[in-house]
Amino acid sequence: MKKVAVIMGSDSDLKVVEKAITTLKDYGVETEVHIYSAHRTPVEAKEFTSSARDNGIGVIIAAAGKAAHLAGAIAANTTLPVIGIPIKASALEGIDALLSTVQMPAGIPVATVAIDGAENAALLALQILAVEDCALAKKLQDARDAKKAKILATDSEINAKYK
Repeated sequence: MKKVAVIMGSDSDLKVVEKAITTLKDYGVETEVHIYSAHRTPVEAKEFTSSARDNGIGVIIAAAGKAAHLAGAIAANTTLPVIGIPIKASALEGIDALLSTVQMPAGIPVATVAIDGAENAALLALQILAVEDCALAKKLQDARDAKKAKILATDSEINAKYK
């Protein structure tokens, strides 16, 4: 199975990004975690990204706050799927990061999840890998089914209580 790379622009993003790392590991997907800045380590970010496919990476998750150029810089150097996580890291509560991540020019797509949406970024990466991995697809479906059963059980309890 392909690996997922999780890249953050700063170690201050780790508290959010850990949700993605944990989710990926819970599904048994090998994960590489790195700190590369689009502005402070552009050469290293490009080198990593340019060789990612050859190094067994199937999807890249890129998280950054404020200017949030990281996902776009990563996407510019690969045709692998890139998922951006805008991080709430400024007075603008992450809106600046969201707009920087989602507003990509034609030809350089970046899938973007909610502000601080690390768990969904991981789940989207897993869904991308599951296109060619039936066992992973089954794990994802089983998890959804379990959540559905829990909600329906809670619904029944509340419905019975307030009849």
